[in-house]
Amino acid sequence: MSPFESFLSEQFEDYIAYRHQLGYDTKGLQWVLRTLDRHLLRKKAEPADLTPAFFLTLQAGLQTQSKSVNRLLSTTRMFFNYLVRKDVCQDNPLKDIPLLAEERFIPFVFSPAQIDQLLETLGRSLRREPMYFVKELGIYLAILLLARCGMRIYEPLRLKRYHFRADDHTLYVEKTKFKKDRLIPIPGAVAVEITNYLAVRQSLWGADDNPYLLAASPKKPFYDYLIRPRFHQAVGDIGLSCPRQTIGTTNIGSPTPHSLRHSFAVNTLKRITEQGRSPQHALPVLAAYLGHCEYKHTTKYLKLLDASHRHNLVAFIQTQAHRP
Repeated sequence: MSPFESFLSEQFEDYIAYRHQLGYDTKGLQWVLRTLDRHLLRKKAEPADLTPAFFLTLQAGLQTQSKSVNRLLSTTRMFFNYLVRKDVCQDNPLKDIPLLAEERFIPFVFSPAQIDQLLETLGRSLRREPMYFVKELGIYLAILLLARCGMRIYEPLRLKRYHFRADDHTLYVEKTKFKKDRLIPIPGAVAVEITNYLAVRQSLWGADDNPYLLAASPKKPFYDYLIRPRFHQAVGDIGLSCPRQTIGTTNIGSPTPHSLRHSFAVNTLKRITEQGRSPQHALPVLAAYLGHCEYKHTTKYLKLLDASHRHNLVAFIQTQAHRP
């Protein structure tokens, strides 16, 4: 059954099939086309209504960030280019519609000392009773892998036991965000922590048949909703909790588990610079380590500020916001 109901439903289906044949992931495309489909239905639109003014109204009515609005309009423009090529319509009504000015986002970045403090706080808070210890140690390890290996939050939770090789200190990360598997070296101290965790798990749980490297119980894997509260509690314990803020067109991020990934990349490049080497030359290696599908995603970290510079910039933006 088609998820589309407007008069363009057949063209939407054809376009999705066309993009799929080219090898593109169409999940994001389907979201855009469903949004457009609902707008067509609400406005009871017919082919003659598809004018630039119609899409300017759509642009103005979307209650979301400019980046998301621009993504929707850009994808819709590509869809109409496809219809023009197929002679379904004569002209693209979106060709002259400008994109919105996008907000600047300043992510939260931990300093190396703050990451050490966060991990120490997590370690001290582990309850030693057998009924709690293995699960809480697994949560600690998940956050450790975010901090020391720059993983996305779901990546350590999907690791299987056979993905960890203690002899050469590596992890095989598969089913990533961009469907790009990778084999990464991990610090020796992290490998020791994982080995100790598996030994403790076997000692307290026995020969459990849970295939996951990190397990919430002998039968269940971890999910991110078990990790996030503990992370935020530890951030609060070390006095780093702060809300997300929007000042003008600048969004200032609050600490989240993904901040550890940003911090890993920024601090790695900073360390390379301090050693007198070029961070530009390190980008290909960092991109492969982080599992980026496009090089441009990694180059953004050259523009991100480390913890101290970020703090000064945020303080400056806040003072400017209160000026008359």
